[in-house]
Amino acid sequence: MTDTIHLLIEKYGLIAVFLGCVAEGESAAILAGFFAHQQVFVPWQAFLAVFAGAFGGDTMFFLSGRRFADRPFVKRMREKPGFDRAYRLVNDHPVIYVLGNRYIYGFRLVGGVAAGLSGIRLPLFLVLNAISSAVWTALFGGIGYVFGIGAEQIIGDALLKHERLLIGLGIGIAVAIVAGLAAHHFSRARHAA
Repeated sequence: MTDTIHLLIEKYGLIAVFLGCVAEGESAAILAGFFAHQQVFVPWQAFLAVFAGAFGGDTMFFLSGRRFADRPFVKRMREKPGFDRAYRLVNDHPVIYVLGNRYIYGFRLVGGVAAGLSGIRLPLFLVLNAISSAVWTALFGGIGYVFGIGAEQIIGDALLKHERLLIGLGIGIAVAIVAGLAAHHFSRARHAA
Protein backbone atom coordinates (compact mmCIF):
# COMPACT_ATOMS: atom_id res chain seq x y z
CA MET A 1 0.00 0.00 0.00
CA THR A 2 2.72 2.49 0.93
CA ASP A 3 4.61 1.64 -2.27
CA THR A 4 1.48 2.55 -4.26
CA ILE A 5 1.14 5.83 -2.36
CA HIS A 6 4.81 6.54 -2.99
CA LEU A 7 4.45 5.85 -6.71
CA LEU A 8 1.35 8.08 -6.97
CA ILE A 9 3.08 10.92 -5.13
CA GLU A 10 6.17 10.65 -7.32
CA LYS A 11 4.09 10.52 -10.49
CA TYR A 12 1.28 13.01 -9.76
CA GLY A 13 2.52 14.87 -6.68
CA LEU A 14 3.71 18.00 -8.46
CA ILE A 15 0.37 18.29 -10.26
CA ALA A 16 -1.40 17.99 -6.89
CA VAL A 17 0.94 20.62 -5.42
CA PHE A 18 0.17 22.98 -8.30
CA LEU A 19 -3.59 22.49 -7.96
CA GLY A 20 -3.39 22.77 -4.16
CA CYS A 21 -1.58 26.09 -4.43
CA VAL A 22 -4.09 27.58 -6.87
CA ALA A 23 -6.46 28.38 -4.01
CA GLU A 24 -5.64 28.25 -0.30
CA GLY A 25 -2.45 26.23 -0.64
CA GLU A 26 -0.28 26.61 2.45
CA SER A 27 -0.46 22.90 3.28
CA ALA A 28 0.35 21.94 -0.34
CA ALA A 29 3.36 24.29 -0.31
CA ILE A 30 4.59 22.88 3.01
CA LEU A 31 4.21 19.31 1.72
CA ALA A 32 6.09 20.21 -1.46
CA GLY A 33 9.01 21.52 0.59
CA PHE A 34 8.94 18.45 2.83
CA PHE A 35 8.92 16.06 -0.12
CA ALA A 36 11.67 18.08 -1.82
CA HIS A 37 13.90 17.59 1.20
CA GLN A 38 13.03 13.90 1.32
CA GLN A 39 14.10 13.68 -2.35
CA VAL A 40 10.67 12.56 -3.50
CA PHE A 41 10.49 15.75 -5.61
CA VAL A 42 13.34 17.55 -7.29
CA PRO A 43 13.58 20.73 -5.16
CA TRP A 44 13.47 23.28 -8.00
CA GLN A 45 10.49 21.49 -9.55
CA ALA A 46 8.63 21.46 -6.24
CA PHE A 47 9.23 25.17 -5.65
CA LEU A 48 8.31 25.97 -9.26
CA ALA A 49 5.01 24.04 -8.90
CA VAL A 50 4.23 25.98 -5.71
CA PHE A 51 5.06 29.32 -7.36
CA ALA A 52 3.11 28.52 -10.54
CA GLY A 53 0.04 27.46 -8.55
CA ALA A 54 0.13 30.54 -6.33
CA PHE A 55 0.78 32.98 -9.17
CA GLY A 56 -1.61 31.28 -11.56
CA GLY A 57 -4.41 31.03 -9.01
CA ASP A 58 -4.30 34.67 -8.00
CA THR A 59 -4.05 35.75 -11.64
CA MET A 60 -7.03 33.55 -12.52
CA PHE A 61 -9.16 35.07 -9.72
CA PHE A 62 -8.06 38.58 -10.73
CA LEU A 63 -9.01 37.94 -14.35
CA SER A 64 -12.32 36.39 -13.24
CA GLY A 65 -13.18 39.61 -11.46
CA ARG A 66 -11.96 41.73 -14.36
CA ARG A 67 -13.57 39.84 -17.24
CA PHE A 68 -16.56 38.01 -15.73
CA ALA A 69 -18.07 40.46 -13.25
CA ASP A 70 -21.62 39.42 -14.14
CA ARG A 71 -21.06 35.65 -13.95
CA PRO A 72 -22.35 33.49 -11.05
CA PHE A 73 -18.88 32.69 -9.62
CA VAL A 74 -17.98 36.36 -9.29
CA LYS A 75 -21.43 37.23 -7.95
CA ARG A 76 -21.00 34.57 -5.22
CA MET A 77 -17.59 35.99 -4.31
CA ARG A 78 -19.11 39.48 -4.04
CA GLU A 79 -21.63 38.17 -1.50
CA LYS A 80 -18.97 36.68 0.80
CA PRO A 81 -18.51 38.44 4.15
CA GLY A 82 -15.04 39.87 3.54
CA PHE A 83 -15.61 41.10 0.00
CA ASP A 84 -16.62 44.70 0.80
CA ARG A 85 -13.63 45.14 3.07
CA ALA A 86 -11.29 43.60 0.47
CA TYR A 87 -12.67 45.88 -2.24
CA ARG A 88 -12.16 48.97 -0.07
CA LEU A 89 -8.62 47.93 0.83
CA VAL A 90 -7.55 47.21 -2.74
CA ASN A 91 -8.86 50.57 -3.88
CA ASP A 92 -7.26 52.47 -0.99
CA HIS A 93 -3.90 50.63 -0.91
CA PRO A 94 -3.50 48.57 -4.11
CA VAL A 95 0.23 47.79 -3.80
CA ILE A 96 0.13 46.71 -0.14
CA TYR A 97 -3.10 44.82 -0.76
CA VAL A 98 -1.79 42.73 -3.66
CA LEU A 99 1.48 42.01 -1.84
CA GLY A 100 -0.28 40.93 1.37
CA ASN A 101 -3.58 39.41 0.25
CA ARG A 102 -2.34 35.84 0.03
CA TYR A 103 -1.18 35.83 3.66
CA ILE A 104 -4.67 36.36 5.09
CA TYR A 105 -6.18 32.89 5.36
CA GLY A 106 -9.58 32.56 3.74
CA PHE A 107 -9.26 35.91 2.00
CA ARG A 108 -7.34 34.89 -1.08
CA LEU A 109 -10.20 33.90 -3.40
CA VAL A 110 -12.37 36.86 -2.47
CA GLY A 111 -9.33 39.13 -2.54
CA GLY A 112 -8.32 38.14 -6.06
CA VAL A 113 -11.80 38.80 -7.41
CA ALA A 114 -11.95 42.13 -5.53
CA ALA A 115 -8.61 43.13 -7.08
CA GLY A 116 -9.96 42.27 -10.52
CA LEU A 117 -13.02 44.44 -9.97
CA SER A 118 -10.88 47.34 -8.76
CA GLY A 119 -9.05 49.89 -10.87
CA ILE A 120 -5.60 48.28 -10.49
CA ARG A 121 -3.91 47.80 -13.86
CA LEU A 122 -3.12 44.26 -15.02
CA PRO A 123 0.66 44.80 -15.54
CA LEU A 124 1.03 46.23 -12.02
CA PHE A 125 -1.01 43.36 -10.59
CA LEU A 126 1.13 40.78 -12.39
CA VAL A 127 4.42 42.25 -11.11
CA LEU A 128 3.15 42.53 -7.53
CA ASN A 129 1.59 39.08 -7.70
CA ALA A 130 4.89 37.58 -8.93
CA ILE A 131 6.80 39.18 -6.05
CA SER A 132 4.23 38.06 -3.48
CA SER A 133 4.08 34.53 -4.96
CA ALA A 134 7.88 34.19 -4.84
CA VAL A 135 8.07 35.27 -1.20
CA TRP A 136 5.11 33.03 -0.29
CA THR A 137 6.75 30.08 -2.08
CA ALA A 138 10.04 30.57 -0.27
CA LEU A 139 8.29 30.96 3.08
CA PHE A 140 5.90 28.00 3.02
CA GLY A 141 8.04 25.73 0.83
CA GLY A 142 10.96 26.56 3.13
CA ILE A 143 8.91 25.64 6.21
CA GLY A 144 8.24 22.23 4.65
CA TYR A 145 11.88 21.81 3.74
CA VAL A 146 12.91 22.62 7.32
CA PHE A 147 10.32 20.11 8.61
CA GLY A 148 12.07 17.56 6.41
CA ILE A 149 15.44 18.38 7.97
CA GLY A 150 13.92 18.22 11.45
CA ALA A 151 12.20 14.88 10.81
CA GLU A 152 15.43 13.42 9.47
CA GLN A 153 17.43 14.61 12.50
CA ILE A 154 14.83 13.46 15.03
CA ILE A 155 14.14 10.06 13.52
CA GLY A 156 17.49 9.43 11.90
CA ASP A 157 18.59 7.47 8.88
CA ALA A 158 16.44 4.50 9.85
CA LEU A 159 13.47 6.35 8.40
CA LEU A 160 12.55 4.53 5.21
CA LYS A 161 11.30 6.21 2.07
CA HIS A 162 7.63 5.24 2.48
CA GLU A 163 7.66 6.16 6.16
CA ARG A 164 8.82 9.63 5.16
CA LEU A 165 5.85 9.88 2.84
CA LEU A 166 3.43 8.92 5.59
CA ILE A 167 4.99 11.48 7.95
CA GLY A 168 4.72 14.11 5.23
CA LEU A 169 1.08 13.26 4.60
CA GLY A 170 0.45 13.40 8.34
CA ILE A 171 2.05 16.86 8.51
CA GLY A 172 -0.04 18.01 5.56
CA ILE A 173 -3.26 16.74 7.09
CA ALA A 174 -2.41 18.32 10.44
CA VAL A 175 -1.67 21.70 8.80
CA ALA A 176 -4.92 21.52 6.81
CA ILE A 177 -6.95 20.68 9.92
CA VAL A 178 -5.37 23.45 12.00
CA ALA A 179 -5.85 25.98 9.17
CA GLY A 180 -9.48 24.92 8.71
CA LEU A 181 -10.21 25.17 12.43
CA ALA A 182 -8.54 28.59 12.61
CA ALA A 183 -10.52 29.84 9.61
CA HIS A 184 -13.75 28.52 11.12
CA HIS A 185 -12.95 30.17 14.47
CA PHE A 186 -12.12 33.54 12.88
CA SER A 187 -15.19 33.36 10.66
CA ARG A 188 -17.46 32.73 13.65
CA ALA A 189 -15.79 35.53 15.61
CA ARG A 190 -16.22 37.92 12.67
CA HIS A 191 -19.89 37.02 12.29
CA ALA A 192 -20.47 37.46 16.03
CA ALA A 193 -18.94 40.95 15.93
